[in-house]
Amino acid sequence: LFRQQAELWAPLLDTGHPGWRDAAHTLKGAAAGIGANALSSAAEAAERGDEAGAAGRLDKVRTALDAALMEGAAYLHGLELNRLKS
Repeated sequence: LFRQQAELWAPLLDTGHPGWRDAAHTLKGAAAGIGANALSSAAEAAERGDEAGAAGRLDKVRTALDAALMEGAAYLHGLELNRLKS
């Protein structure tokens, strides 16, 4: 579910898109649900911040999102390896 949310909302993480705050809000909740605290915090800061610094905060959200997706992929890969060893 998290990967689906990320795929859907990540393209909106741009100040040129009118839904960027909604995207940050949704990713904040999705990240909190899987324990991706750095992403949740970055998304919350982006959502609550002013327009002037939004681009920089959204960069941080995208970076944290990439890291969370990589951590999730590594976790799932580890589970699959363990399953194959059994």
